[in-house]
Amino acid sequence: METKVADHVINKKLKIVNGNVDVIPVPSSIAAEPPALLHPVPPEATLGCHLARRLVQIGATDVFSVPGDFNLTLLDYLIAEPRLNLIGCCNELNAGYAADGYARARGVGACVATFTVGGLSIINAIAGAYSENLPVICIVGGPNSNDFGMNRILHHTIGLPDFSQELRCFQTVTCYQAVVNNLENAQEQIDMAISTALKESKPVYISISCNLAGLPHPTFSHDPIPFFISPRVSNKMNLEAAVEACASFLNNAVKPVMVGGPNLRSTKSKAAFVELADASGYPIAVMPSAKGLVPENHPHFLGTYWGAVSTSFCAEIVESADAYLFAGPIFNDYSSVGYSFLLKKEKAVIVQPDRVIVANGPAFGCISMKDFLEAFAKRVKCNTTAFDNYKRIYVPSGEPRGCEPGEPLRVNVLFKHIQGLLSDKTAVIAETGDSWFNCQKLRLPEGCGYEFQMQYGSIGWSVGATLGYAEAAKDKRIIACIGDGSFQVTAQDVSTMLRCAQNSIIFLINNGGYTIEVEIHDGPYNVIKNWDYTGLVEAIHNGQGKCWTAKVKTEEGLKRALEKAMSVKKDCLCFIEVILHKDDTSKELLEWGSRVSAANSRPPNPQ
Repeated sequence: METKVADHVINKKLKIVNGNVDVIPVPSSIAAEPPALLHPVPPEATLGCHLARRLVQIGATDVFSVPGDFNLTLLDYLIAEPRLNLIGCCNELNAGYAADGYARARGVGACVATFTVGGLSIINAIAGAYSENLPVICIVGGPNSNDFGMNRILHHTIGLPDFSQELRCFQTVTCYQAVVNNLENAQEQIDMAISTALKESKPVYISISCNLAGLPHPTFSHDPIPFFISPRVSNKMNLEAAVEACASFLNNAVKPVMVGGPNLRSTKSKAAFVELADASGYPIAVMPSAKGLVPENHPHFLGTYWGAVSTSFCAEIVESADAYLFAGPIFNDYSSVGYSFLLKKEKAVIVQPDRVIVANGPAFGCISMKDFLEAFAKRVKCNTTAFDNYKRIYVPSGEPRGCEPGEPLRVNVLFKHIQGLLSDKTAVIAETGDSWFNCQKLRLPEGCGYEFQMQYGSIGWSVGATLGYAEAAKDKRIIACIGDGSFQVTAQDVSTMLRCAQNSIIFLINNGGYTIEVEIHDGPYNVIKNWDYTGLVEAIHNGQGKCWTAKVKTEEGLKRALEKAMSVKKDCLCFIEVILHKDDTSKELLEWGSRVSAANSRPPNPQ
């Protein structure tokens, strides 16, 4: 459906906060005002001010940036907005990762770079946000408006007079692109881009010519024209037919189950999923990329369904069910453990953001996931058979054996102690690698956040994401689990965490290389140069800001470090380097790695 700019809205105004839209009344005296063009242009009605106010309006009150000559004037106007905080990052990639992390906590994020040399640096992070369905506003300071079409070669470009290279690159990883090189339609372009990001839950690209940010125009009124986001409306007849077909299918099943997927976030369907779980009595599991989207204190929660590497007893219940409802799944080679799921299409109801597929058909389109889950909750028959089976076979996991005095620390003991840190005042960020598998086994208390990037799997993502998430969720202390190989990619923005006075706890898991790659396919390229990681962070700290580091090799040392981090140093950024043996990995990673390797190694199909 088309997103429209509401310069024609008369008696209603949309208030957009953290990606949520509320309709608020507009007094008739205001609604009856003449069009803005009849008013004198106030001095603050500039393009830069308008963009800054729009970002504040949608909840992106912190913007991550790297300066460059094409965006400097725009940055001046962003800084001038008192409700907006501009955070300078060490490089564009981390600024994009920070906007990704911010969007996970706040519902929308924003970042600013300069033209091409900055834009093409940030694009990897924007591609990751696209794959994870996150609304990120990517703003680029573009060339002077007079340079377009003049056959000139500019710096920061690839040396061609065609300036469209950056735009063409972003067209593949954003859902809307706006090149603002004149004032007349700038307000409409900006508003359309922001509205589309919120509606589609995907990144957008906005390029603003460097000579326009400080110019006024009547459309940039001090009280901006409210924008209108067309709501996703389900086709009523299709919705009723889908509910009827699903009720006929699932209400006749003997032991059905429910599995939540990552698209529960982008469709804002988390509460509807829990409502259906309560009504149905089905056991509920989550796909690995959906961990944290479903409350793990729910009485029917099984754990993570991840095929052969599922949490204990979860796969047995899901794969032995005679019917399963997947809400918002993304099935790829990683989530399916090298396409090794023991699932059958004819047993599945697949609920996607805009359609429902029952078994091998029929498929019902133009249906929002949230509407369907809420409607089906009113028709589903309660059936606890599968959960009763789970209770019969479930054996609680024992705690790992503690380390002997002086014994090298083991990874399962490390995560036993991390489990003890979790509360509703914490959030976990898990980097690509063995942290994926160890963090999946953490049991999240109610209100504890959890994030990782499974679809894109970009190593180094977690450093910037920790920065952004911590800035968005100041009521939580972030616990980031980052491997040494990943940390080497993006370590610089620990500096920005210190500038922002963040108090995250970073566990640097030093096991001597790219462990996840080792378990897929080993080779000398998976070994990296070891750093003095605590020494590096101390150098970055350089006596400015609050920072505390520790290097631990034993369980006794870990206990002392955690006690200090949680009490004496609770207001500090705490960096704890944990030394582990290179072969001390979770059994889940070993299994997953071998299956992904097998999938990658399939020979070509015969011609």
